[in-house]
Amino acid sequence: MGIVGRVTSDETRDEVSLTNLDQPLFDGADATKRDLVDYLDAVRDRIIPVLRDRPLSVIRVRPGQAPFMQKNVPKYTPSWVRTMPVWAEASHREVSYALCDDRRTLLWFANQRAVEYHPALIRDGHFTHLILDLDPPEENAFPQAVQAAFLIRRALDDAGLAGAVKTSGAKGVHVFVPVEAGAAMEDLAAATRAIAARAERVNPEIATTAFIRDDRQGKVFLDSTRAGGATVVAAYSPRIRPGAPVSFPLPWERLDQVTPADFTLKTAARLLADGDPWAELMPEPQRLPPDLVEEGHTIPVARVQAMHEGKRRARARRAE
Repeated sequence: MGIVGRVTSDETRDEVSLTNLDQPLFDGADATKRDLVDYLDAVRDRIIPVLRDRPLSVIRVRPGQAPFMQKNVPKYTPSWVRTMPVWAEASHREVSYALCDDRRTLLWFANQRAVEYHPALIRDGHFTHLILDLDPPEENAFPQAVQAAFLIRRALDDAGLAGAVKTSGAKGVHVFVPVEAGAAMEDLAAATRAIAARAERVNPEIATTAFIRDDRQGKVFLDSTRAGGATVVAAYSPRIRPGAPVSFPLPWERLDQVTPADFTLKTAARLLADGDPWAELMPEPQRLPPDLVEEGHTIPVARVQAMHEGKRRARARRAE
């Protein structure tokens, strides 16, 4: 007597073999690999446009291993996955990044247990957004990040700019300001520093631009360093966090009515219904105001300033 109706956790979609779908995704996810595949497939028409034509880094998680970031595509990558070579100055080598341009590639990444999607901030040779990453001092401090986001919005309004906002999917908030093609990376970075500084001046009791963690004094860090070769997790990307939250775009007026845990692998697609709020709420690309750029060029680069300050403090400790 033959086996009838044998259950398998493998299947094929768009000619991509999907395996071990019923395995737990990661510790604390309360989700399986199937949940990841189903979610990404459900939101593919929203997430692929924010990944398309951008060198992609992903964070993968294998059973029994710590999560790891993958930039260079592995040797077993299918030939139909588009790639882009990028020179990495830090490692002095060429890195072959994937371009996630279609459903087939997205499903292949999902089968590789790629949970987080971190695209580059450049497309077709142009920087596309000014970005502020608002990082509260501790877990469960999302309301503080929201307060800081409204400071950023005020600084943008005063500069004649507009941005879109999303939960980071972790503990903070991301503000994206689309900019016209052709903005120099140095000017974009300068404008970002200026917006952060102006927001800090509005209410220094809430927000800080201090790069050194010990100097933040329980305030929300306005991270203005996401320019150049940096990446930021994509809208709609899941995160490797308890409950498998998703980075979720929102109207500004709803930001103080939610928590990051409201949007997960199991809830986000349903909450989106047929909408694409990231595309719908994103303003048109804008020109960087010259006075903003000029002000920013007078503000030291945070990482460089922090490095010099760290060396100064180390010397002071040795002298004691």
